[in-house]
Amino acid sequence: MSNYRLFFGVILLFAFISNAQQIAVLKYDGGGDWYANPTALTNLARYCNDKMGTTLSTDIPTVEPQSIDIFQYPFIHMTGHGNVLFNDTQIENLRNYLLSGGFLHIDDNYGMKPYLEKEVARLFPDKPWRELSSSHPIFSSYVNFPEGLPKIHEHDGNRPQAMGIFHENRLVLLFTFESDLGDGWESPEVHNDPPEVRRKALDMGANIIKYVFTN
Repeated sequence: MSNYRLFFGVILLFAFISNAQQIAVLKYDGGGDWYANPTALTNLARYCNDKMGTTLSTDIPTVEPQSIDIFQYPFIHMTGHGNVLFNDTQIENLRNYLLSGGFLHIDDNYGMKPYLEKEVARLFPDKPWRELSSSHPIFSSYVNFPEGLPKIHEHDGNRPQAMGIFHENRLVLLFTFESDLGDGWESPEVHNDPPEVRRKALDMGANIIKYVFTN
């Protein structure tokens, strides 16, 4: 590990120790609606606190990819429907964050996949996407999903997929596609999803949270 990454690894380790159960939303450039699903993470944090005894803050901060503040948060969530752009400084900072112990969950709210793929190829040109099999522990860390990622909202009739980027056998980036977990985390009146659908989404979100904070 370079001195640069070691330095930021120490910062991230301190964040784990001192503020270990804080999650944040990534504000990115390009015109995509990074602010989509405004109630999602607050609801997920409350659910995890209630069901798993976590102490996640329900006050969800926003962080930008070029900011040193990103290293305060072991878990960062990103969503939206449209374009995603990172400049070179943002790419370098995000890469160092992830290689130093951070985790990024990207949930396609519908339409961001083609833009995201270009930027992730810049972020990790030497690390291919790998689809997570249904036996991956992220699908059973809290509630067992024997078929893998659940379907929450229909988009194009395709099966839901969980794609990952790994570094030294550690999952550093998770991309959930054709599932729309974030919509399922939203308050009930937003999409009028049946309780059992919201429960599936929140259980899968709890799986991700538990996996990240215990691995």
